[in-house]
This record gives sequence, C-alpha cells and structure tokens, in this order.
Amino acid sequence: MLLALDTATRFMSLALHDGYQVWFEATWRTANNHTIELTPTIRRALTQVKITPADLTAVAVSSGPGSFTGLRIGMGVAKGLAMARGIPLVAVPTLEIVVAAVPVFDGLLVAVLQAGRGRVCAQRFERHRDMWLPAAQAEITSWDTLINTVRRETLFAGEVDETGHTLLDATERPVRIAPGAVALRRAGFLAEIGWARLEANETDDLASVTPIYLHQPGVAHP
Repeated sequence: MLLALDTATRFMSLALHDGYQVWFEATWRTANNHTIELTPTIRRALTQVKITPADLTAVAVSSGPGSFTGLRIGMGVAKGLAMARGIPLVAVPTLEIVVAAVPVFDGLLVAVLQAGRGRVCAQRFERHRDMWLPAAQAEITSWDTLINTVRRETLFAGEVDETGHTLLDATERPVRIAPGAVALRRAGFLAEIGWARLEANETDDLASVTPIYLHQPGVAHP
C-alpha cells in the first residue's frame, strides 16, 4: 500500500493506493495547521481502511515548489515513515500533480500555486502525444506578467485565486480556467505518479532528497 502526502500549500491532501485503485483520499484547505492536521489524518486513513503502518510499502510526497513550512513538514513525515519502515520514497514536483488531472488538448497548460504577497508560482506545459511535458521551468511571478505572456490558447489550472479569476476573465487573450474539480491538487494523482515511478525503479535517496524551493532576490520564503 502506497501512502501519498501533499502538504505543499494550504491545500493539503493524502491518499492510500494499492497499485490498482485509491482506497482512501482526503483533500482540504488548512489555516497553516500542517503539523497539527497531518499525522491525525494519516492515522484516520489507516484506521478507515483497516491497515497499520506495517502494511505500507512505499511513500510518495509532493516535493515542491510550495510553502517553506508545508514542504518541510510533508517531506519530514514522508522521509521518517520511509526510513522507519525501510520502504522506498518517491518525490514528485508539486505542479506535476496539478497537471496529472488535466485532460490533454491542443494548447498550452499553465499550472499555478499561490506564492503569497500577490505572487504565484507557475509553470508552462505543452502537449506531447497523449501527455503533458514541461515547456519551461517553474517560476515565481505575478498574474499580470503571466497573462501578458499568453500568445495561444492556454488553460490555467491549480490555485487560481480571486485576483487570478478577475484578471483572466477580463483579458482578451485566449485563456481559460480549469473547473474547480479538475484544478484541485489531489493526492490520488500523486499516488498514481508514485506507482508509475516505483514500477520504473525511479525512487529517491532518503539521505539526499530535499524540497524544491523557489526564491526571488530579497524575498523570504512564501
């Protein structure tokens, strides 16, 4: 049984997956109470499906970008479980989890996370056959700057806040916003990615894996 943990932002999510289907999934918005809420939810998930930590065979975790505190907590718990149980760990970039839920179409996809102080973390993806592949590195930017770069049909998915909705709705550029259920970052998709990488023997070294943090000069962690 694989445990998937995503604490990268205020949207937290975890899932249990046996390689064929999701046994448990919970996604919720936290008021920055990652430490308080994560461990009890893991216990509730294990109890709900009547298994124990001894039944876990792998852990997948969102590796960032995201908030400094959220990523540190999720990575710490994931590494601790993997080390204690002697099981593999798979670290998955946060924006890849967003993208996994979006059906492929002929256009660009921009996955976004809130970065605080009116900023967003964004990354562009392009269609390659039946999958999305990164077209650029993730970066911290503003909604205005992001929208001004749009030249072709582009779908925005992820944490599109009220400001983002307002600006995207007002622009004449060819943009769309993914529906809320599609845009929601879910650990069920993280688990699917985790299983695929386990089967490909693409696991991470517990001693060296670290969260992905994005910075701007003179700007503190979001």
